[in-house]
Order: sequence, then structure tokens, then C-alpha cells
Amino acid sequence: MGTPELISPRSPRVIAARRLAKRNFRVKERRFIAEGPQAVREAIEHRSGGEPTLIELFATLEAAERHAEIVEAALAAGVRVHYAEDDVIAELSQTVTPQGLVGVCRFLDSPFEEILAARPKLIAVLAHVRDPGNAGTVLRCADAAGADAVVLTDASVDLYNPKSVRASVGSLFHLPVAVGVPVEQAARGLRDAGVRVLAADGAGVDLDGELDRGAMGTPTAWIFGNEAWGLPEETRALADAVVRVPIHGKAESLNLATAAAVCLYASARAQRAAGGCRSVTSS
Repeated sequence: MGTPELISPRSPRVIAARRLAKRNFRVKERRFIAEGPQAVREAIEHRSGGEPTLIELFATLEAAERHAEIVEAALAAGVRVHYAEDDVIAELSQTVTPQGLVGVCRFLDSPFEEILAARPKLIAVLAHVRDPGNAGTVLRCADAAGADAVVLTDASVDLYNPKSVRASVGSLFHLPVAVGVPVEQAARGLRDAGVRVLAADGAGVDLDGELDRGAMGTPTAWIFGNEAWGLPEETRALADAVVRVPIHGKAESLNLATAAAVCLYASARAQRAAGGCRSVTSS
């Protein structure tokens, strides 16, 4: 592949990558930015239609030397690699202290119908979630708990927001994610696929009680709501049950990502006990 050359800050490729900070350009080009060695490494390994999800890699000389195996893997996969000065990477990056590697990736979301056809056992549905950091963190929690997929409704934040991608810490590349699905369609489709739909909300029945009575071992989808005001009544009404995470101490509440982790791991453990789900520690 040859040695990558130092790219000019005025290069059309740098300008095109810089534009991906804006959602309208991401949607138009169906491309997004992934920063840092972990995300770039995962993007190289991820395939869509037989091609690596990573299309292009920008790297400082120092980062290319420190992460030579990533650059070599990108070149071997046929990815176009550019060396760049620190100021170019800083322009492409959305972080205060860039790590020297910025990748341009293809969109990788999956059709909701494909997720249903795979007969999922555990799914996280993000309804009205507006904070990109929370969305990425819940995706990471779902990945860690062994979930089969994540669904972002049409009222939720953009999956490819740089903060969402960064907060997922590579989990975006590990499991199918559907985007833009109306919450009514998501609940109906999951129920028709034999998945029990639970709404996570403080007004529901106790999660411990559901676990004690053995109600959590079946295929389950958790609907998680907005960070500030939770789930509206019309969304709670779509669920088979509304379930709350019990607060045994004096804390006022749990944040969205923490509550999601508790719910997803509760389901994963119950499903393992019932023989219905793979180990959450398996790869």
C-alpha cells in the first residue's frame, strides 16, 4: 500500500471529514466520525457487505507510531490512511485532548425487521433519549450485558453524534442497532416476535419482585425514557408491564445509564438461570 503522505489541512478529504460534525452532512453522506484507538480498531474489524466499516483514517505521526498495529491493519484492509499534523486532527476531533486517530466510517445501523427476524432475547429500546452521552453509554451497557440489539426511536438522539459514538467506547460496532423506529412500531413488533416489553419507570412494580416471582427469564425488551421526565403515559401504556428499579438507600434516583445497566443485567441473569440466554461474559 505504500507509506501514507502528510495531508494538507486544505485537502478536500479533510474538509469533507470535518463536515461530518454536522448531522445533515452525516445523513447526506451516510458517514460518521469515530475517534481514538479503540473505536478505530473496532471499525476496522467490523464488516458491512464484506467491506470494513472504516473508510478513511487520519493519524498524527506520533499516534501512527504508538498504534502501528492499527495503521497496519487499516492499510491491510484497504483503508485509505493519511498522516496529519496535530492541528488537523484537532479540527476533526470533538474532544479536548484528541488521541491522534480519527476514522471516517460508513453508517452501520440495521433494519428493525432484521433484528426481529433474529429472534432476540434481550433488547434495549431508547425512547425520547436526547443526551448523546447517555445514548452511547446505554449502548455500551447493553453490549456488556449481552443484549442482542439496541433500538433508538425516532424521538431519540442521533446514533452517530460524535458524543454517542465516543460514549459507546466501541460497542457501537458490536451489536445491531436500529434507528428512527417509532416507539409504537417497536413495541408492537417486539411483542409480535414473542418478546415481553417492559417500560422502566419509577411508577412501576418492583424489579426485585419481578425477579423473585420468576417473571424475568423470557425474551425481554426494556424501554428507557427521557433523562429528565422519563416515559410519558402513552409510552408506558405500550408495555406489558412498567417496572421500577428499587431504591434501598436514601438516593433520590438513578441516572438513565445506571438504571439501564441494572435492568439489563437483571434480565440477563434471569435468562441465564432459565437457560434462555448466553453468558454475559461470553464474546
